[in-house]
Amino acid sequence: MSEIDLKRFFLEQVRLFENFPADKVEEIVIKSRLATYEGNEAILETGDEGRSIGVMISGHAEISMTDNTGTRAVITQLGVGDVFGVMSLLTGDRIVADVIAGNRCFVLMIPQDVFNTHILTNPKAVGYLSRLLADRTRAMSVDLVTAQTNAIVRSSDPYALSLTTNEPGKVVVLNVGISQIHFGIYDTEESGADVHGIIDHADQQVTLITVKVGTQQKTIEHAPFKLSDLFKVMHEATALLGEHFTFHPEEVTAVGHRVVHGGNKFSSSVVITPSVIADIEELSVFAPLHNPVNVAGIRVAMKQFPNVPQVAVFDTAFHQTLAPYAYLYGLPYDLYKQHGIRRYGFHGTSHRYVSLKSAEVLKRPLGELEIVSCHLGIGASLCAIDHGRSIDTTMGMTPSDGLIMPSRSGSIDPAVMIHLMEKHHMSPEQLSTLINSESGMKGISGISSDIHEIEEAAADGHHRALLAHKAYCYQVRKNIGAYVAAMGGIDVLAFTGDVGETSATVRSLACQGLEFMGIKLDEEKNRNVGSIENFVIISADDSPVTIIVVANDDERLVAWETLRAIERNALLQAANAEELPIPVEISAHHAHLSQADVEKLFGPGHQLTPMHELSQPGQFACQEQVHLVGPKGRIAKVRVLGPTRKETQVEIAMTEQFKLGVQPPIRQSGDLAGTPGVTLEGPYG
Repeated sequence: MSEIDLKRFFLEQVRLFENFPADKVEEIVIKSRLATYEGNEAILETGDEGRSIGVMISGHAEISMTDNTGTRAVITQLGVGDVFGVMSLLTGDRIVADVIAGNRCFVLMIPQDVFNTHILTNPKAVGYLSRLLADRTRAMSVDLVTAQTNAIVRSSDPYALSLTTNEPGKVVVLNVGISQIHFGIYDTEESGADVHGIIDHADQQVTLITVKVGTQQKTIEHAPFKLSDLFKVMHEATALLGEHFTFHPEEVTAVGHRVVHGGNKFSSSVVITPSVIADIEELSVFAPLHNPVNVAGIRVAMKQFPNVPQVAVFDTAFHQTLAPYAYLYGLPYDLYKQHGIRRYGFHGTSHRYVSLKSAEVLKRPLGELEIVSCHLGIGASLCAIDHGRSIDTTMGMTPSDGLIMPSRSGSIDPAVMIHLMEKHHMSPEQLSTLINSESGMKGISGISSDIHEIEEAAADGHHRALLAHKAYCYQVRKNIGAYVAAMGGIDVLAFTGDVGETSATVRSLACQGLEFMGIKLDEEKNRNVGSIENFVIISADDSPVTIIVVANDDERLVAWETLRAIERNALLQAANAEELPIPVEISAHHAHLSQADVEKLFGPGHQLTPMHELSQPGQFACQEQVHLVGPKGRIAKVRVLGPTRKETQVEIAMTEQFKLGVQPPIRQSGDLAGTPGVTLEGPYG
């Protein structure tokens, strides 16, 4: 778009400039910067210094804030001609909300000096911006944000990770893998009664089962068994912990399944249906070793608990917030569009749990933190979590990409694979075994994939063991630095996973040389970590960045997601239920007013103005509209229906309760007892 076209665009389509002389608009265009943003890319970020305002030229975006669960709450949508970034420049404060591109956007960024000299000097423009600022401030519910922050400081469980609910029961979590099955049994009434278990069947001659509750742990040897007998074996193993902790299937109220690959189809956890199972099986092309066994576990659980809701929690879902420039490979674009070849990322449940736990420990809203999460275990990946959103991660289309791992190669030159096929006649199956089972620290050291065996050998002077250890730690440190650069800062560096929790040497070497980034490790705290039940802070007292070791609890996050998905599904079912006397539809919001409230909203003596008749006898839609304001947000231009009633009543769609921040029950029209209230705004008051 030329400068002439931009000038015409601003004069005709941007309300801010509708009273500006053409030559003034031309000066603004010349002195500003045209920028392009891809979908999911942050245009402005919470906490940044406001240095410009933006004008949408094409595309769409949203102004949003991240709530206490890491869920993005939308304040308003931005379209062509809309302005953003105003509040920070007018107040001098830092940016208090994210502006995220919804698709490819072209934006004119007007720098602060031009804003000051060309816009703030125009009284009508200042008036328009003041009204815009007031509207968005109301929509942001700033008081609610403050209350949420205060609540985090006061609460011992601000993110509901204890899983306590109003309904007693047990949530079972299954993570069915190739050689191990991890399970968790979470008591929604008594958090201290949570049971964790590992069933190791890598040895085909004997199965090793470990169960744990609190500090109590039992390990038994068991004969190999079929997956169909899983819940019977779980009952036998947990009985060793005592009757109070014994698994009883009749107590189960929900089952959550960790599923490795959700591809582009699943950006959140979902209640399992036959179509969901079919999609997971179809996505096995990306995770041929994992998704099929995940599905096998789902089928066994659904047969055991046919009437219990079951949820798929995807390892990849947390990373669906990556922008295209972060997830695309340098391959022809059609391979992505037609075949889904892209970076997906994994360990999403672990990284999200770490982010929530870090925010809980620091007693700060997740939406204001920049976190680098290091999951170092059998697989290893880092994740950059910016204001609750994953913006980059080291694993790619499969869990083989990224860091050097205990037995996986991590990122290698693709031509190496071609060379091995052509010159060494290796088959795809042999290459898969090579990069997944015979590489990484195991391949470099020639000893083992076990970090502690490698560290012992390195201490004894084994050259290749030392080399493997150094290569591993170097890649962790390098990617920490890369992700600090990607986010433009860091508040928390977190370690989790078997290696991240147990190897003080790995943590120490990963942090060495990063003091200039504010990452200062306390070596004594680091060496004295020991066994971790929850978390340990190992940063120096004067470290600007908090370094934390978090006990891995993937199963807890799966249970957390399971409860949330079931709640969402229940709301959708209620919204679509045919047996409701008054159907609730997405667009069905309206207000019935008492005469007293009509006069408060539209002025003394005002009478409703009929616009057209409704299908219900005697009822009509009115010309009058009101705005609904809830604790969390607002809904504009809600139609008033006539005639007036004895009591004022507002009806909204199930999907709109989230926007307002209220939880109205589903009832017949007129049943108002105990229902939440909202504020109504009209032209008079």
